Amino acid sequence: MSSAQQRLSSIAGHLSGVSPAKQRLLAKNPDDVVITLAVRTPLTKAKKGGLKDTQLDDLLISLLTTVREKSHLDPNLVEDVCLGNVLHPSAAYVARSAVLAAGFPETTAASVANRFCSSGLLAIQQIANQIIAGSIDIGIAVGAESMSTNADNGAPAFSQQILAHPLASQNLQPMGQTSENVAAQFNISRRAHDEFAARSFQKAERAQKAGWFDEEIVPVRTKVKDPKTGEVKDIVVDRDDGIRYGTTVESLSKIRPAFPQWPPSSTTGGNASQITDGAAAVVLMKRSRALELGQPILGKFGGATVVGLEPRIMGIGPSIAIPKILAKTGLTKEEVDIFEINEAFASMGVYCVQKLGLDESKVNPRGGAIAIGHPLGCTGTRQVVTALAELRRQNKRIAVTSMCVGTGMGMAGIFVSEH
Repeated sequence: MSSAQQRLSSIAGHLSGVSPAKQRLLAKNPDDVVITLAVRTPLTKAKKGGLKDTQLDDLLISLLTTVREKSHLDPNLVEDVCLGNVLHPSAAYVARSAVLAAGFPETTAASVANRFCSSGLLAIQQIANQIIAGSIDIGIAVGAESMSTNADNGAPAFSQQILAHPLASQNLQPMGQTSENVAAQFNISRRAHDEFAARSFQKAERAQKAGWFDEEIVPVRTKVKDPKTGEVKDIVVDRDDGIRYGTTVESLSKIRPAFPQWPPSSTTGGNASQITDGAAAVVLMKRSRALELGQPILGKFGGATVVGLEPRIMGIGPSIAIPKILAKTGLTKEEVDIFEINEAFASMGVYCVQKLGLDESKVNPRGGAIAIGHPLGCTGTRQVVTALAELRRQNKRIAVTSMCVGTGMGMAGIFVSEH
């Protein structure tokens, strides 16, 4: 865009009431990093759902094969695939091998990003940064987790230096304890937990019944083993299975505390994120390249950032990361149409919404991790897939995605839809 065009656009923006920051974000420039495909698998209950017997490599092969086919891209043009994953002990081997098995050539590289629950967003940021730097032209960011087949064993044994350090030693605290810390420190009642969780289930139920998830989800053909008979069947998994219809505050209030050893003991199996299996992927390239290749442009990457905080209250990370990304772009919260905040626990969801003073109708309009699940490495990418789909449905433009990180961090990213 020429300087004259920018001045005209700025004048038009002032006349229409659109801030200069929002104008800059909505402007279409050849060097924008854009998303040309955004899809996810269904999210299914770990140990119980349709993906419980699907190893990470098979999950990735299924999703990446679909991405290759649906994108209509020559696979030889894809230079790198970055996998966000938390739990697999040999994720680097799996990522590279799955890329090749899904039909990409030997010239397509692969890497793994792990920042715990924000790994999927980190994968997007890493591919986007490579494109911005000119290291690659086209890449795929993936978030994936098989929580059924890879155990989450928590923190490892630490050295004495860490155990003696007042901050570093907080990483010994299990996630449930950090949820209770947030509830205690910020006076979040059990009732507030359950009200937040009930809204998540109700929004997700509405979205699933209305077919809104259909645009996001690509089916997975896999095998599942009957735990009683041992029979192995071929199945197609094509919908999220963790959404409990008819959930109310009253029904959630009857569930016993999950962590009675840590007061105020407000976190339960009903108001915390479900352990889940699933994967999501986005294809990224510069706008100029997308136009050259005739690729559809779904949206663009507007930037991402990270913050650190005390691990013992890790859940409040989005309340710090979101203001930071807004400050970096100059946006106000009122200019954001959707906030996808990962619902690791209702305690942190309640706190973040209240602390930021958000319009609750803008927060997780299709429900969040409490209702549909939280495959750790997947969620950061899944949020972007969901946000872009919901922006299109609402005919809105700007979304912020954010999540807390178990070791005391928060990430946030900005994404802009194009209709």
